[in-house]
Amino acid sequence: MTIKSKIRTVPNWPKAGIMFRDITTLLKDPAGLKLCIDDFVERYRNKAVDVVVGIDSRGFILGGAVAYLLGKGFVPVRKKGKLPAETEREEYALEYGTDVVEIHKDALKKGQKVLIVDDLIATGGTALAAAKLVKKLGAAVAEFAFIIDLPDLGGRKKLEQAGFPVYAQTEFEGD
Repeated sequence: MTIKSKIRTVPNWPKAGIMFRDITTLLKDPAGLKLCIDDFVERYRNKAVDVVVGIDSRGFILGGAVAYLLGKGFVPVRKKGKLPAETEREEYALEYGTDVVEIHKDALKKGQKVLIVDDLIATGGTALAAAKLVKKLGAAVAEFAFIIDLPDLGGRKKLEQAGFPVYAQTEFEGD
């Protein structure tokens, strides 16, 4: 069994021509979920990571489990308006328009090394915005961790060109 074999592809969703990579089939499978989380934990067990940041929303599922097993804290990066205390915010470009992600201003300490976790890297907009939030709080990105990389969309390359290390468990060519 591989992680990739547990990911369902849904053609033409959310619109025609898109091949949606659905990780719910991986998450519902006990062996698949264990393989996924164990791989991340093994990779980061002996690396300098102080805290795990998960990107809204699937990054919460993955990041929470990884943080717990590494004995680290977990910090959410949320879509705008979802966090109750004072926040830092970062706007990023979408295909049509912009969106905003936020983090609590007191979520990270200066100098902390942060692992940022999400399910998928596509164009890299959300991930880069999360990295900017981490930097605004004085912390540093140790690495990005994703289940899936979609290399044709250029997100990984964009993150690496910005100086961030990236790890992806699997990749799918095409959209």
